[in-house]
Amino acid sequence: MQTIDLATQPLRELNSTLQAQSAQTNATAWEVLNPRGAHAIAVGLDAPIDVTVRGVTGYYCAGMNKQAHIHVTGSVGPGVAENMMSGTVIIDGDASQYAGATGRGGLLVIKGNASSRCGISMKGIDIVVHGNVGHMSAFMAQAGNLVVCGDAGDALGDSIYEARLFVRGSVKSLGADCVEKEMRPEHLEILRDLLERAGADARPEDFRRYGSARKLYNFDVDNAAAY
Repeated sequence: MQTIDLATQPLRELNSTLQAQSAQTNATAWEVLNPRGAHAIAVGLDAPIDVTVRGVTGYYCAGMNKQAHIHVTGSVGPGVAENMMSGTVIIDGDASQYAGATGRGGLLVIKGNASSRCGISMKGIDIVVHGNVGHMSAFMAQAGNLVVCGDAGDALGDSIYEARLFVRGSVKSLGADCVEKEMRPEHLEILRDLLERAGADARPEDFRRYGSARKLYNFDVDNAAAY
């Protein structure tokens, strides 16, 4: 286990060290102490390493992650796992706004609640939230899966494309062009796999599925008010 203490070492040095790791590295386990809300911790990683951040982080923790497994034992600020490509990011606490924004792959697990715009413009990432999500979550979501074990706020899936949304609790309101859809056997299998990988104690049969009504793909004057 390699340990870096941000109380004594600069954040830039931490990120440079982690970014320098390759697929052939022998230093596969890292521990980050005293993050104290610092921004952009463990960003741009591109190696199959395990990084545990012990504490609370600020903006854009684990952004642009590729291959790495990053575990934050506290809560995180806005933009966690932003533009994530692959790997896994696990947050033990809550996440602020736009968690997993524009993510293209990998798995983001939030064991607490997520704030507004969770999964905004997601492009292939899988996000599992054990708690609730705020308003405008999955706004313009293009691909991937958002799983919410709790409740969803206003305007869920507004202007959604082809991402799949699964919610176990209540949905305050659906956004433009987002509708409830049939939960078919293949969706139950996708959901069962995601819940298992995320360590969520929930039954797939208790969820409802939401997705695009596909009425905003092309301009139609009758839908002008919805654009």
